Amino acid sequence: MIRKIIKIDESKCNGCGACAAACHEGAIGMVNGKARLMREDYCDGLGDCLPACPTGAITFEEREAPAYDHGAVLANKAKRQQETEKSVPLGCPGSASRLIKRQAEKTESQEDGKTESMLSQWPVQIKLVPVRAPYFDGANLLIAADCTAYAYGDFHRSFIKNRVTVIGCPKLDEGDYSEKLTAIIAENDIKSVTIVRMEVPCCGGIEAAAKKAIQNSGKFIPWQVITISTDGKISD
Repeated sequence: MIRKIIKIDESKCNGCGACAAACHEGAIGMVNGKARLMREDYCDGLGDCLPACPTGAITFEEREAPAYDHGAVLANKAKRQQETEKSVPLGCPGSASRLIKRQAEKTESQEDGKTESMLSQWPVQIKLVPVRAPYFDGANLLIAADCTAYAYGDFHRSFIKNRVTVIGCPKLDEGDYSEKLTAIIAENDIKSVTIVRMEVPCCGGIEAAAKKAIQNSGKFIPWQVITISTDGKISD
């Protein structure tokens, strides 16, 4: 059949992965650092991926293509969810959810000059955190790209302090964060969202997923995006 479907110009693709994160149907994948339409029958032709692309590498075209298969998309989502659950052993101590209590009124630096951790909960990886947890209620949520804590020296005191932290890397992690983040925001009393990303294009995926999650949650929540440069400064 002739229908509208996306077209990806790989010469313009910078490998950021934002389009793959924005595609709920899983039609787009990353191959050798470039976005590629993996399954034509997974593409619904609505173009959620277009505004996510920072380089204009994605456009629409009308051509011969198989019909959009909603049933196959749902089956693939269920399969990926099962694979994700199997990859994290149940009862693994490393993925057990817990609150980390800090000593009240303790100074931010130890006497020996070492900065104290401000992390208030575990786990922190987006794929491992539970959708519902007591520490999410009334929380100021920090959604951060993995590299930001390494690039910005005062990350704990500037961003983690007084926030619940979740982290991820849209370029290296498989799948779309937006569904998990939507559930966290929708099912908990989140007070605010702070998104911290690197200036590199591949970090656009975590920003796009977080913004989409806020929108899809149906809630009006204050949010902000802070960008860290590769030399460890906050970009204007």
